[in-house]
Amino acid sequence: MLTIVFDLDGTLIDTAPDLIDTLNFTLSQHGLPTVPYEEARPLIGGGARGMIEKALLLEGRSAATADVDALYAPFVAHYAEHIADRSRPFPGLEPALDEMARAGHRLAVCTNKLEWLSRRLLDAMQLSGRFAAICGQDTFAVQKPDPRIFRSTVLQAGGEPHRAIMVGDSITDIRTARAANVPVVAVDFGYTDVPVATLGPDRVISSFVELGAAVAALAPVKNVMDGQSFIGQQY
Repeated sequence: MLTIVFDLDGTLIDTAPDLIDTLNFTLSQHGLPTVPYEEARPLIGGGARGMIEKALLLEGRSAATADVDALYAPFVAHYAEHIADRSRPFPGLEPALDEMARAGHRLAVCTNKLEWLSRRLLDAMQLSGRFAAICGQDTFAVQKPDPRIFRSTVLQAGGEPHRAIMVGDSITDIRTARAANVPVVAVDFGYTDVPVATLGPDRVISSFVELGAAVAALAPVKNVMDGQSFIGQQY
């Protein structure tokens, strides 16, 4: 049994429409220029504060702590009320989760979104019950790519950190997996400004139909001669 740890935004759920709507609403309410959708999409992945900071920098504005703080609370408040207006699971997600569960794997979510927002979103998608742990940037007071959030998520799910796989969409997820010394599967339909394959994941999938094969290729296998575990494919 493995613990399959998923990123949330851009991996499980296409949250870009609601996040970008919230970003632009918040900016406009403070007299700041909005960000075009395609430019805003790659800003997702570092939590609300990170998205705001990158949006300010994109417009050539100050992104000092005070500037970000002024936008952060209004952003979170608006987003919480509009978290599932247009967000939807990516195609094929639920059959893929069913397949992982039938194979006996534990499922968990490790995201830089706040935990309560993550749970609210997954509740709205009727997906929360599929995951043994849902952990955000505030759950353990550390964020990805710090490997402690990954390992703590696996432990909270009842798994073993050395028998886990990360599934994500960005350099942050890949760096998290590398720091935690676990393999990583990248989806190529998420939020990154460069092709995710160029970031060095162990496997890239273009559809959740491909997830089972990717996990099987990277799963630890048992060396019956010496009792040690190793990864079936080099990574």
